[in-house]
Amino acid sequence: MLVKKILLSFVSFLFIAHTGFSQANGNYDQHEAFAPIFYPAFGDEVRTAAGTPGPKYWQNEADYNIHVTLDDQNHSISGNVQISYKNNSPESLPFLWLQLDQNIYKSDSRGELTTPVGGSRYANPGFSGGYTIQSVSVIYKSKEQQIHFIINDTRMQIFLPEALKSGGDSLKINIVYNFGIPEHGTDRMGRMETTNGWIYTIAQWYPRMCVYDNVLGWNTIPYLGAGEFYLDYGNYDFTITTSSNQLVVASGQLENPSEVLTPEQIKRLEAARNSDKTVMIRTENEVLNKTGRLSKAKLVWHFTCKQARDIAFASSSAFVWDAARMNLPDGKKSLAMSVYPIESASDSGWKRSTEFVKGAIEGYSARWFPYPYPNAVNVAGNVGGMEYPGIVFCHALARGGQLWGVTSHEFGHTWFPMIVGSDERKYPWMDEGFNTFINSVADKDFNHGEFASKHQYPERAARFFQPTSEPIMTIPEVTREQYLSINAYDKPGMGLELLRYDILGEERFDSAFRYYIRNWAYKHPTPWDFFHAMENASGEDLSWYWRGWFINNWKLDLAVTNVEYAESNPANGALITLQNREKLPMPVTIEVEEEGGKISRINLPVEIWQRGPEWKLFYPSSRKIIMVTLDPDRMLPDIDESNNVWKAN
Repeated sequence: MLVKKILLSFVSFLFIAHTGFSQANGNYDQHEAFAPIFYPAFGDEVRTAAGTPGPKYWQNEADYNIHVTLDDQNHSISGNVQISYKNNSPESLPFLWLQLDQNIYKSDSRGELTTPVGGSRYANPGFSGGYTIQSVSVIYKSKEQQIHFIINDTRMQIFLPEALKSGGDSLKINIVYNFGIPEHGTDRMGRMETTNGWIYTIAQWYPRMCVYDNVLGWNTIPYLGAGEFYLDYGNYDFTITTSSNQLVVASGQLENPSEVLTPEQIKRLEAARNSDKTVMIRTENEVLNKTGRLSKAKLVWHFTCKQARDIAFASSSAFVWDAARMNLPDGKKSLAMSVYPIESASDSGWKRSTEFVKGAIEGYSARWFPYPYPNAVNVAGNVGGMEYPGIVFCHALARGGQLWGVTSHEFGHTWFPMIVGSDERKYPWMDEGFNTFINSVADKDFNHGEFASKHQYPERAARFFQPTSEPIMTIPEVTREQYLSINAYDKPGMGLELLRYDILGEERFDSAFRYYIRNWAYKHPTPWDFFHAMENASGEDLSWYWRGWFINNWKLDLAVTNVEYAESNPANGALITLQNREKLPMPVTIEVEEEGGKISRINLPVEIWQRGPEWKLFYPSSRKIIMVTLDPDRMLPDIDESNNVWKAN
């Protein structure tokens, strides 16, 4: 009877205490946090509510055949590209749009004219470049003809003599062009002078098709520097003609090694394909002595790359080159390679690069989705870190943990956005943030956590909620430059960590994340497709989380405010009062310490906040409670930890 009486009095007390909490005590509103309508539209036959491509999903295809010459005296690229474009959409297309990203280097480009007076990481003072388009023609129905085109900034619109029909009609576009290579190419490409020659890291080096999709039609946002890329998938066949002293590495597979490599290099490459240890392909001594190249007037390097959204290459007379085998799921193999100047060849620097490439890619492949390319090349240059299919550019001065971090990050981009092809111009967090998250997992996996560090979430979160902070769902050019790394990398990366460790748990999260990757591999997901996929695969309504962490910039401030005993007797149990004083709800872990040393933990679901900003928990204490700690492992992005601990007087 005593227990029943105590419980009845608790029920009455709970009701009075709960209704007595005023909304004026904080910013939390459960009606806003758990509003029933979140998605702007229902699923359809193109993009389902299950977070998968529907039975009528489509995307267009673009195959590229490219032939260029690298002039290492005048620092320029010249040649031609033929684009085979297939219209799989349900609409006829009277015109097509292409991206001319090199035009950002014109003196009157939008990127140049919107550069702040104080400069920017994407600025390129003193260089005036851009494409020179010499001719544009179209082959349609076996007939080639010159066509009318308009170039506006970094876009080119070509007008077709006859509309490209829906449902699989195709044509070919021929473009002859050239451009000068900038020394500093908006942090994505460029050239760097070393003792033994220039290193060229070449990207955005051919006119590329804009994406036509069922979301916006033509995606024609100009290239201003901060926003990256949105590209269709296709197959690439390309040649790069260079002087004989150059060594070229590129996306995809080298098709003519006997024409551009020495017999000894071919032999060493074969050894590397069968070695888990790094094998030297071109040594430091060979670079110093200017050997290890063929005696020819010119070299024509022929590469192919399949089912890719872009390609890049690097060329230099200064490259030291090494390689090792990568072991992928289902017994598949690939080749990790690194090229770097002698100046970078230290034991703690680029001599470990191939080890880092191998470790990162093997880990990502085993945990998330298999690596798809025959090679993975890490290139040392003056680019801080930039990714392309099968090849990345990292800074030549990086070493130790910094080199591991940038290598792991840039090759992590193989999965986002090279495999899962999101729109980086609008949603950088879907590639940078997702990649930042998988990097954090890789840090723990690689070499027994050699470069892993435990992040305390409150300190990290403090940077997210400054007075001028912006939501994750902000396009790069609108985001203040000092917050771009937070909005694109850190905050969405932490967002997935919170999902994995605090909201869903590792098993459910990993399964759902693989479901998302698998369904959207080589396709174009939107944020809503990601949200749908994670909810359907995990079995959770996460709209409260998407709304607070990604769409808005809601803060979290949880507090433990009081402990009271039933009938003032600790042996009868205690009421512990928790409050949510900001707008974001989250699951809660509390730790209770009693006299005598007993410590207990209680995990409370996010649903405790559906009833309001205060929750009272009955804890079956047997002795006096000494301390209650909210989030004892500091795994929540709580902006005020001063109210996370209650201590007995």
